[in-house]
Amino acid sequence: MMKFKIEWKHKLKNNEKVQCSSEWLSGETAILMGEELEMSGKVSDLYFYDEKGTSWILKEMKKLLTEIEDDPHEVTVYFDGGFQKETNQAGLGAVIFFKQGKKKYRIRANELFDEMETNNEAEYAAFYYALNLLEDLGVQHLPCEFKGDSQGLLKQLEGEWPCYEEVLNRWLDRIEEKMKALDLKPTFTVIPRKDNKEADKLATQALAGKEIFSKMLIL
Repeated sequence: MMKFKIEWKHKLKNNEKVQCSSEWLSGETAILMGEELEMSGKVSDLYFYDEKGTSWILKEMKKLLTEIEDDPHEVTVYFDGGFQKETNQAGLGAVIFFKQGKKKYRIRANELFDEMETNNEAEYAAFYYALNLLEDLGVQHLPCEFKGDSQGLLKQLEGEWPCYEEVLNRWLDRIEEKMKALDLKPTFTVIPRKDNKEADKLATQALAGKEIFSKMLIL
């Protein structure tokens, strides 16, 4: 979720102006606070800032928030890759949860991928596949949480572990390039295999030739 900070000048009874700023707030809270500050009649030079330092006045901030509401936000991605040694094929599975407006959705998708070398490579391909789904959804400039049971990949993306395999390094480069192009603010969470069943099942179904893409409203 995007966070905003408010800065303003507060006018005291002796006409002295004091520079004030808020802590980081959600968009809705920032607007409520901005409106109350303006109504007090003691405030001037009221600006809203995002974490990049871009600024808006109250009217612009309200318009921005309406636009943000229409875009996918609060995004969580589960991914998994399966590998078939006999055919050198990978099954890629991804489950994406996100909000649009006030509603919450889930996308389940998979894909069969040829010319894989290892199970490890399938995990990297699955992560990249999930990024392409995010791109198709129009997810940009947002925090995203990526959850998977591939500890090596997630620790490498965090910069904690080195990657020595050339093939996997090429995938890492592609992944990082795509995340940069989408301007994502990723967090990576390693989860137990049992908590990644849905993405795992999608990957297995892809290997069995069962292609899936579904978008569902979560009630």
